[in-house]
Amino acid sequence: MAKITAAEVNKLRKQTGAGMMDCKKALVEAEGDFEVAVDVLRKKGQKIAAKRADRDATEGCVLSGIASDNAFGAIVSLNCETDFVAKNESFVELTNSFLKLAIENRAADKEALLALSVGDMTIAEKLVQQTGLIGEKLEIAAYEVVAAPYVANYIHAGNKLATLVGLSAEAEDAGRNVAMQAAAMNPISLDREGVSEKTISRELEVGKDLARQEGKPEAMLDKIAQGRLNKFFKENTLTEQDYIRDGKLTVGKYLQSVNSDLKAVAYKRVGLGV
Repeated sequence: MAKITAAEVNKLRKQTGAGMMDCKKALVEAEGDFEVAVDVLRKKGQKIAAKRADRDATEGCVLSGIASDNAFGAIVSLNCETDFVAKNESFVELTNSFLKLAIENRAADKEALLALSVGDMTIAEKLVQQTGLIGEKLEIAAYEVVAAPYVANYIHAGNKLATLVGLSAEAEDAGRNVAMQAAAMNPISLDREGVSEKTISRELEVGKDLARQEGKPEAMLDKIAQGRLNKFFKENTLTEQDYIRDGKLTVGKYLQSVNSDLKAVAYKRVGLGV
């Protein structure tokens, strides 16, 4: 049996992130061959990942961040099976490491994110490895990005919800305020132009049905339904919502009060299960 030193175990631990005992066992199984030991740990992760593939990963950590030039932001939702794991500091750090890589590389989508390198493996491979170490299914459940002249972000307490907002110009405080608005009020789109035709048709039909049930004249149904659709837009689109810090202003008007040319041009919101 090859003699396994503490230095070798520590080296393997630093490279793979596996526990000390798992590293020692892998080195023993590999008869001291470092590269084989790395493969042993990876295969262990693959076996456990395969066993847990059909599990629900509904807990997790959701973080957002922005690039140093404030022109790009990303949200990563790393999901697991239990809240116990989600709240673990090392799990939050793992999520944050993926987020930083995403921002540094300006990964355009989830596929690009998973292909990024973490040491000598990709993020996709790292997830398999960490599944083996943690013993729970891990997956990138959501990945969203915003690119704009100025991007602001917000992470809600508990790391279960995060947002990004793109503005037409730099406005740090306003950006964060609107990012918080998006987190609190959960708009379905940036503005009414972003609402799907399917949703609009459904809301108009519901509006007409309600008016009909209220005994309104048939000739008035379309006008009443349009009025209710406008109320729907006001309640559910970010720029038309009442600004939560000043109900006399919409979000759009609030931004104009900061800078007459300032507009929200994009937003993303990710929450666990959302």
